[in-house]
Amino acid sequence: MERFGLVGLPNAGKSSLYNALTGGGALAAPYAFATKDPNIGVARVPDERLDQLSAMSQSKKTIHASVEVVDIGGLVEGASQGEGLGNKFLANIREVDAIVFVLRAFEDDDVPGPSDPLEHLRVVELELALADLETVEKRKAAVERQAKNDRSLADDVEALSIAEAALSEGRPLYRAGLKPDVRETLAPYFLLTNRRVLAVVNVGEDAVDQADEAAARVEAEFNDAGDNVEVIGMCVQLEAEAAAISDPDERAEMLEGFGLGEGALFRMVRSAYHLLGLRTYFTTGDKESRAWTFFEGSTAPECAGRIHTDFQRGFIRAEVIQWDELLGLGSWNAAKDVGKIRLEGKDYIAQDGDVMEFRFNV
Repeated sequence: MERFGLVGLPNAGKSSLYNALTGGGALAAPYAFATKDPNIGVARVPDERLDQLSAMSQSKKTIHASVEVVDIGGLVEGASQGEGLGNKFLANIREVDAIVFVLRAFEDDDVPGPSDPLEHLRVVELELALADLETVEKRKAAVERQAKNDRSLADDVEALSIAEAALSEGRPLYRAGLKPDVRETLAPYFLLTNRRVLAVVNVGEDAVDQADEAAARVEAEFNDAGDNVEVIGMCVQLEAEAAAISDPDERAEMLEGFGLGEGALFRMVRSAYHLLGLRTYFTTGDKESRAWTFFEGSTAPECAGRIHTDFQRGFIRAEVIQWDELLGLGSWNAAKDVGKIRLEGKDYIAQDGDVMEFRFNV
């Protein structure tokens, strides 16, 4: 399961976004540090393709893909020197796959703090970079000592030196133009800025129609980040209120009424999947229909391994058809009867939307 960590200044809307994504009950209060301990929840990934496949197969269970969401305390300027809650709680998101910046872009006299998302971005990036710098300086000193007796650590020393130079300037690593091999060498050190970022620009209820404009302003600030960052705009408060409605039709009606379209989860997950290079394949039958995530470029055996390592180890072949073609034919057996199910071997590169069955022997 992929993991996302929410980061932002107090009162930016992190806990409201957490509630919108997970349906959780995180305290969202108009004062700083309402969140002290991390909130951890699971968000179901909506996918109409899976719903249609499940209906076709008359599946007893429908299992959507899921992502884990971690909401931590608000970050303030000077956290690296102990201001606010300090930055020790950042350890709670060191092992996430991507970080979600929640940047406030609304004014409210009852909610303290800056309303300029670029000010939020400046503080968050600086504090994460300083937290990483502290980690790098400690690890670099230790690795340099070990490298005197272990030449295989030379690449680590070099990568940590490159990271230290960028972070010393207050520059997060995703903006530092690091080569892929350097970022890969740094991966085991779980640096906060050595990962992809999704920035959510949180506008007020009276500015929903300006969300894209606010997002574009922030996106312009990331012109040196390449494909490491994606930016989306939304009104988190309205999204959280919609998520609290249990009836799907009523929820859809509210989203439509406020011009929110599909809702936060659809847009966030689509952006996050694109950011991380994630794709989806399906399995379907009368017992269950299920969505599975895989990384773009994965082979059929690697996809099988997402179900169980035995499937990958003993992989023989995959039976494959695209989801929409299968729906058009009406059933797996009907697709087989007309020869539309393809047999693919170990070198097959899975495609988003594939429906697959695996043959294996261990």
